[in-house]
Amino acid sequence: MKQYDYLIVGAGLYGAVFAHEAKKAGKRCLVIDKRDHIAGNIYTESVEGIHVHRYGAHIFHTNNKAVWQYVNQFAEFNRYTNSPVANYHGEIYNLPFNMNTFNKMWGVVTPAEAKAKIEQQRAEAGITEPKNLEEQAISLVGTDIYEKLIKGYTGKQWGRPCTELPAFIIKRLPVRFTYDDNYFNALYQGIPNGGYTAMVEKMLDGVEIELGVDYLARKAELDKLADQIVYTGPVDAYFDYKLGALQYRSVRFETEVLDTDNYQGNAVVNYTDAETPYTRIIEHKHFEFGTQPKTVISREYSAEWKKGDEPYYPVNDEKNGALYAAYKQLADAEPGVIFGGRLGEYKYYDMDKVIEVALSVAEKELAE
Repeated sequence: MKQYDYLIVGAGLYGAVFAHEAKKAGKRCLVIDKRDHIAGNIYTESVEGIHVHRYGAHIFHTNNKAVWQYVNQFAEFNRYTNSPVANYHGEIYNLPFNMNTFNKMWGVVTPAEAKAKIEQQRAEAGITEPKNLEEQAISLVGTDIYEKLIKGYTGKQWGRPCTELPAFIIKRLPVRFTYDDNYFNALYQGIPNGGYTAMVEKMLDGVEIELGVDYLARKAELDKLADQIVYTGPVDAYFDYKLGALQYRSVRFETEVLDTDNYQGNAVVNYTDAETPYTRIIEHKHFEFGTQPKTVISREYSAEWKKGDEPYYPVNDEKNGALYAAYKQLADAEPGVIFGGRLGEYKYYDMDKVIEVALSVAEKELAE
């Protein structure tokens, strides 16, 4: 008889949801993480009384009522709505692109005038079938907005020019012919009062946790502890990169405490010119409408991932898609292991989707 029913590798959202459901079903679980904290990339820590998102901004949003009810068991959410702004050489524009953006860019006042301006610029660019991100963006919002608010930012984020990026990356770009600046436009949205770490702590209440444990370095010995493994680390690392390494974009953060109560007046400001080296500045206190005397800001720098860095965004191009498909075949054939989450499935997952999938996998697994 093994010591545990499940060894869960990774104390992020996927691992925490699975562990919570397994414990509820009477299963014995051990959750391990190689970091010195729980909550994975949604980890928040208190600095000057402000909940700082150590691994970048995480704003919870969903249209799935069941997921919303699920997370509300573990935290009370505030009414924060994501309304980022863009700074282009000191000019400030609304994101998502809305009537405020079009008025500032062109002086137009009505939706009809804005649509006519976009149509005129699309026609001048001569794009019928967009073949890359640049052409897709111009066909959606015109040349001026593309040049000022998309080109530089996207180039920095992906480390390649927009002409080399697939069109689909920007197909979901919100364009509004109203004054609505709610970026996600989701039915349910907010930030947990007290931060995400407290929320994940509640999910993991009563579950055994060991931190600072490198699963892959001690795999043979750890595998003996449990009947089943739930693995949420990088799928290619699990197989020792034997088919090659999948590509990711990584993010580096420079965080500082400032002796002012309000640095930029908004939680998220994107720097959309190519010359500014960072992609955006996050001012953490605005996520929870903070009134502390000081503030904490984080500048985000996008970088190409290399082994040893934290992988953030999968590079979903054809080459990596084909490589992941080959790893997925290996993963599906691996006995006694469930691969899940952003890294285990090489997928850009919003938080609500991680929860949705983890619940569905847990339900199926625990019913057997």
